[in-house]
Amino acid sequence: MDRSILLSLALASLLVGVVSARDWNILNQLKSLGSSSSPSQHGLASSGLSTNLKRYCESWRFNVEVHNIRNFDVVPQECVSHVQNYMTSSQYEDDVERAVDEVILHFGSMCCSKSKCDGMDAWIFDIDDTLLSTIPYHKSNGFFGGEKLNSTKFEDWIKKRKAPPVPHMVKLYHEIRERGIKIFLISSRKEYLRSATVDNLIQAGYYGWSNLILRGLEDEQKEVKQYKSEKRTWLTSLGYRVWGVMADQWSSFAGCPLPKRTFKLPNSIYYVA
Repeated sequence: MDRSILLSLALASLLVGVVSARDWNILNQLKSLGSSSSPSQHGLASSGLSTNLKRYCESWRFNVEVHNIRNFDVVPQECVSHVQNYMTSSQYEDDVERAVDEVILHFGSMCCSKSKCDGMDAWIFDIDDTLLSTIPYHKSNGFFGGEKLNSTKFEDWIKKRKAPPVPHMVKLYHEIRERGIKIFLISSRKEYLRSATVDNLIQAGYYGWSNLILRGLEDEQKEVKQYKSEKRTWLTSLGYRVWGVMADQWSSFAGCPLPKRTFKLPNSIYYVA
């Protein structure tokens, strides 16, 4: 069996396996191929599958970011280390910085300046993995999307107030605030976490927001996209002009009213609907 046949079999197995990504692992397919091939053939297959696995996982991550892949419960097991490597890499930081640069360019098209603002110009930030990073939580638990998020454990971690700022975001936050634009933080965190959230935000360098909106009991049964859409509707009903929303989840942008611009930060560890 030559190399081309082995690679074809591997790719066919990969496409079938995506159906049950939680339990399927491409490395298991490699083992089954290895049992029926010679050592030299096995070496060729290993090299080819390693390359294809990397490409597959990067393609999976990319399609999550552009919202082609939705509603996933966990990262495919064979791609967990790939997602971890990206989310802890300098490339992730560079990608965040580029998003920040685009927000600053967006300011050039805005009519609002500090001397002209009437107090009704607004900007919305999400919190988790937008202002505060949850990477330390995933590092300490070793998941990076390979298992469903344990809400109890995650909220216990939030209470410790140790989340660091997402790279480059403190500077952007204050640049927006200093332009006279009112900042609203709309998070899917529960209301009982308010004290821990405020303390952590201040410790990370964020302050001076106009309102911190968390999920009350009446919001907890709603999908995040409905909850956040309702909060934007409330802001616009008060007369605010929402110039932009920045978040790491597409659910932060869904529904009406639409902001003038949306800016998404990369995050393929989890999906929030």
